Parts: sequence; structure tokens; C-alpha cells
Amino acid sequence: MNKITQTATTLPGTTEIKDEFWGRYIKLVQDVVIPYQYEALHDRVPEAEPSHAIANFEIAAGRKSGEFKGWVFQDSDVAKWLEAVGYSLSIRRDPELERQADEVIDLVGEAQQPDGYLDTYFIVKEPGKRWTNLQDCHELYCAGHFIEAAVAYYEATGKDRLLNIVRKLVDHIAEVFGPEEGKLKGYDGHQEIELALVKLYKLTGEQKYLELSSFFIDQRGQEPNFLRQEWEDRGQVTHWSGKTDKTDLAYLQAHLPVREQSVAVGHSVRAVYMYTAMADLAALTNDTGLREACERLWQNMTQKQMYVTGGIGSTHHGEAFTFDYDLPNDTVYAETCASIGLIFFAKRMLELTPDAKYADVMERALYNNVLGSMAQDGKHYFYVNPLEVWPQACSCNPGKHHVKAERQGWFGCACCPPNVARLLTSLNQYIYSVHGDTLYTNLYIGSESSFKLGGQEVAVSQQSSYPWEGKIQLKIDPAAAAKFGIAVRIPAWSASAELTVNGEAVDIASVLEQGYAVIRRTWTAGDVIELSFPMTATRVYAHPQLRADAGQTAIQRGPLVYCLEEADNGATLSSISLDEAGAFTERFDDSLLGGAVVVKTDGFRIDEGSWNGGLYGSMKAGVTPVEVTAVPYYLWGNRGSGEMKVWVRS
Repeated sequence: MNKITQTATTLPGTTEIKDEFWGRYIKLVQDVVIPYQYEALHDRVPEAEPSHAIANFEIAAGRKSGEFKGWVFQDSDVAKWLEAVGYSLSIRRDPELERQADEVIDLVGEAQQPDGYLDTYFIVKEPGKRWTNLQDCHELYCAGHFIEAAVAYYEATGKDRLLNIVRKLVDHIAEVFGPEEGKLKGYDGHQEIELALVKLYKLTGEQKYLELSSFFIDQRGQEPNFLRQEWEDRGQVTHWSGKTDKTDLAYLQAHLPVREQSVAVGHSVRAVYMYTAMADLAALTNDTGLREACERLWQNMTQKQMYVTGGIGSTHHGEAFTFDYDLPNDTVYAETCASIGLIFFAKRMLELTPDAKYADVMERALYNNVLGSMAQDGKHYFYVNPLEVWPQACSCNPGKHHVKAERQGWFGCACCPPNVARLLTSLNQYIYSVHGDTLYTNLYIGSESSFKLGGQEVAVSQQSSYPWEGKIQLKIDPAAAAKFGIAVRIPAWSASAELTVNGEAVDIASVLEQGYAVIRRTWTAGDVIELSFPMTATRVYAHPQLRADAGQTAIQRGPLVYCLEEADNGATLSSISLDEAGAFTERFDDSLLGGAVVVKTDGFRIDEGSWNGGLYGSMKAGVTPVEVTAVPYYLWGNRGSGEMKVWVRS
């Protein structure tokens, strides 16, 4: 085993999650999700759509004969599962899981070609067409996911088998791509390898990985446009739809050089994966142009194209952004992977600049869109995350077939379930960030951490009552008295907050910096920070140009967006309106899917019995007072098929 001795950056610290709320979900991923996905990848879950992912590797490795099946990017599901395994093993050693992963890694190694190439679609199905359709066929995308898996697995276990496989693969890629004469001046249609190469650079310190990542980012959108030329060289034929009249470069974020882009366009997952890599490179190379582009793209995406749940990508046509303020609720896409990519991007922006606006979005996407994508049993998932559901429309209206009223067991294109698993098992990496001698608290998740601040090893213990109560306690224990900063985020949703250090009140306004209350002092062992945010249900309204939500309101309590479900309010949720003067009552319901705060308020329901016209009439139907019940959005769809609605008439 070749040990890595050189590293590009030093990790700011270590964090172990010890949180009642998130601990349950992380344990669910470890005990149920990862084993379930292992079986699904092996096509051993009867009720799930076949994956073919492991079978493709077995064919490519020569272990068995057969044809490639599944999507052209099917390999990436195996990689994301391995990455989640790596993170899980870093939390809790599991010899049997490690044995399973090692066997999968051996299989991947057997499938790898002598020159380092690794992609089962082209090994099995089209061996003579490597690197001829980067626009559609995801070769570098799959490579990127294996790079991420290799880094996570090495850091967890110290085993370098997969790491050596991907380094050989990257050496091959570097022989094919680059600015030198005779190499392809291209890049993948689906970004991913760019951010993965940064991770490989940070682990190994090898400059060539950072340079290759920069090449892919810098080359994108340059003229002459590589993807356009490649498409023309193929006779204008695509992998998906045959011969086409044009190619949509904006869909691939290749319409402009990345430093000139200002508006989030195209496939939403590709976009945020690219923005993540851009922010990574901006931080590592001090590239002002990349940084400014990231800031512009963040502003457009989160202020004009993001759902209240943290979802992005408003159309199922290409899983893409459309235009500013176009956020329909019932035909929405809001793919789970896109919100996970948004969280990746937010984390990198926090590493660039300690601004709470990035952590606010991270929190919103995590507690709502991402958490809501997985059922409470860990075995069913949403690919699409709607804000309004009418089950009959989902089954009978072709324009809504992509929206499901219940989570599915698996998908032919199963990118989202393993993405959720790898995010939740690596959630400890998102709680804090360090800038200089200041520790920034981005997420309020119970945990035990260790950092080096002010020249001393500092233990930080966080206790959190999130998301049901806004009470946070941080115990600061430096090895010796030292001067450094501790910054705590004041969430944008919080109308008021109280902060004390060792029981003494701190004037938050006097220490507020970009949404963080920053306390700089000499800390000694046993110092305690206490933070309190009153958590009460509030009404949320949308921008006047957001037409889909005009005249409607949503309910939010702390970081959680709420919704109405048919299970609590009966059918025809569209007939319900909220009383603007109605107060909210809140009660923790132990019996509701593991326990949750339920919100009730006064409202009105259209009295269908008072309607005496036909399909249309000249007299308005009457209304009757009703009690309206709202539950956290992340829990919807766990009680059978039924209507759901986030935005309600007021």
C-alpha cells in the first residue's frame, strides 16, 4: 500500500455528528439505505427497476458475457455508492460493508483497460468510439464520480486500490485532453470531473490534477466551440435523439466562457456541479474572474430561480432552469441531485467568503428538498420534488407524468438515491468552516469537533435542539487559553435572537458580520456560548413577479417549510384558503412519522354543496370555516398517495 505523504491543504478540523435529529437519518443511511442500494445495484430488489450497474462491470471485466444495459452513465451509480460507503466507514467501521466494497473495487479494477480507460458502456458496447461524444455520453462525468469515491474511501480506510485505479484513469485522461498539440481541447457535456480533480489534488498535492481541472473549466464555452465542432463531426447526430438541426450549448453551460456567465441556464445539476468547481478553483488559485462569476450566478439562481424548498430546475424538459421567476409548483422538476449540488456550491462559497447567505440556502435545501426526497423507510425516493400534487393529474396528464405522488423503490436513472446517501454520510463536513483564526458555525447540528485556532487545539461541542427548537449551546475547550474568533450564524428566517457567553448577554448587532455574530476574545477551557432563536410558524410570500404564487402564502417554521396534505385536510386542497388574521398553534406530535411539530390555523374551504351551476356559473360558491393542518414538507408522501400543496391561497 502506497501511503499519501503530501497534501495540498490541511483539513480545518474533524467533526463527529452527535445529533438526535440527523443521527437518526445517518443511521438510516448506514443500516438501511447503503445495504438496500447494494442489493439494488446487484438487481436483487424484486420491486425495484433493474439497475444493471454491477452486471455491466462484470461483463466489462470478462466475468460473464452479455450486453450493456441501462443508461450510458450507469457506472456513476456504483461510484456514488462507494463514496457513501467511504463516508459511512469513516463514521463507523463495518467489516462486512468494507468487504463488500473491496469486492466491488476489485471488480472495477478488473474492468479497467490496460491504458487506464474505464467506462463500461464503451468497453462493452462501443469500444471503438471512446471520447467521440463528450456532449452526451458522460465519460468524464463517470470518471469524476470514481475519483470522488476513491478519495473518500482512501481517507476512511487507508486502502489505495481504488485510488490507484483512478490515478491511472486520470493519467490516461491527461494524455487525451489538454492544451498541448495533438490533444483534445474538449470537456464533458455533464460537469463533475472538475470538482473531483480538485479533491484528488487536495489529497495528493499533485499539481497536474489541479491543472487538468482548470483546463476543463477554462476551455468550456471558448470559440471555436469544442462541443459544436464535435457534434458537426458526428454528422449532427446525438446519442439521445439521432440527427438534430441544432445543438443547445446553453443547456450544457458551454454557450459562453464560464467567467462571462451571469445567469443560471441549462441542466441544473450540470450547472451547480460546474459552479462548485469554479468556486473551488477561485479559492485555490485566487482567480478573481471565477469568483465574480460565482457570485453573479449564485445571486441569479437563489434570488430569481430557486423554490422556497431549496429546489432548482423548474422544467422537466431537460431537468433545467427556464427564466427568472418561472417557478411552477405542479410541473416543477427540482431534482434531488440539483439541490445536493446547490449544497456543494454553497459549501464552496462559504470557503471563499464567510457570508451567512450561503449557509441559509444550504440549510433550506438540506432540511426541505433533500431530506424530503427520501422516505422514512430509506427504501423509496423522489427524483422530482414538487410543491403541489394532484395524484390523478400525475397519472392522467402527460405533462405531469414526471411528478409522482409516492416515492419510488428505484429508478432506471438512479442518480438521486446514492447522491442522498453520500451527502448525509458526509454531513459532518458542512457544519463548520474556518477563515484565518475564526471558526464559523454554518449549520446547527449536534456534534463534537476539534480545530486548531489561535495556535491551540480547540475542542468544540455543539448541542442543538434543531429543527424543533432554536436553542444552541457551544462549549469551547482550548488546550490552553488562546485568542481566536467563534462565529455563529443568525438565520435569515430568525426575527430575533439572544446570545450569551458564559451567561453574559452579547449585543448581536454590535458583532454582526455578514450574517454571523462574531465573538473574538481570549477563550479558556469551559467557556460556553448559548444562542436562542424563537421558532414560530410564519407566513412566507413570493416576489410579485413570481406568478405561480401570486395571492398565495406558504408556512415556514425555523428552517422547515410546511405543506398541506390530503391525509389531514381532505381532498381538493385547492379549495382551501388561509385566514390572514388567523393565529398559528403548534404542537409536537410524537405519533407523526418519528415525531414532528404540527402547525394548525384557521382557514376556509369552498363549499362545493353550495355550487348550483354547471361547469361554469355566474354565482360564486360559498365558503365554510375550517381548521387547516400543516406538516413539514420533508415528511409529505409517507402516508399513502394523496394531494399535497405548499402554497395556499390567503
